[in-house]
Amino acid sequence: MKTELKVLLTGHTPEAEKAISAAAKLCYSPLGVEDVLSSVEKTDNNAFLRGLIAAGHLSPIEHASFTFAIEGISRACSHQLVRHRLASYSQQSQRYVDEKRFNYIIPRSIEDDDQLKIRFEELMGHIQKSYQDLVDALCQAGHDIENAREDARFILPNAAETKIVMTMNARELLYFFSLRLCNRAQWEIRALAYAMLRLVQRVAPVIFERSGPPCVTGKCPEGSKSCGKADEVRQKFTVKDKEDQT
Repeated sequence: MKTELKVLLTGHTPEAEKAISAAAKLCYSPLGVEDVLSSVEKTDNNAFLRGLIAAGHLSPIEHASFTFAIEGISRACSHQLVRHRLASYSQQSQRYVDEKRFNYIIPRSIEDDDQLKIRFEELMGHIQKSYQDLVDALCQAGHDIENAREDARFILPNAAETKIVMTMNARELLYFFSLRLCNRAQWEIRALAYAMLRLVQRVAPVIFERSGPPCVTGKCPEGSKSCGKADEVRQKFTVKDKEDQT
């Protein structure tokens, strides 16, 4: 069965931008920790945070972290996601979870073509049946159910839906967004990154106010492989994002 992307922000550092400001100001201040914290509480820290990011002093941003619960992505997408090593992941197991009726992701290029969609869904149905046949055969041969699922999962496709909980710090998120919100990023992880960006902008609007691909704040690094739509992308990640936050 086809499934849809769902992303929840399930936890984050309380008052993340204040925590980052306090960590950064401690680097430059002769004051003690309590005095620095008191100063942060009494100050509008937005200009300071913007200056921090503009100066490239990003290590204090690592003190804020964000946890996402994600479902409705394919194993193809999660394989890309876990390449971001400065993060923590807990992913649904294909060993312990019965996948005989696994959900799956249909690429839009296939979904928009009626004939291709039918062929795709038929293939998914064949794989579901073959998976269950393998599980049954392995169990009949004396294997326990977990080992049967563990080996039968080898035929499951990249299209199979997975669920994952992920925690990233703010600095890694900025890097993640710079890569995965580019028009040249694979469409599924780009959609995931966009949904994540929307969520973190609500709780840390200054830190993530200019998040997006490199062309939002500078020159596209893709050279001859550029999408050629820098103006359109800047419009999307400046005007529209600010409207969505109001």
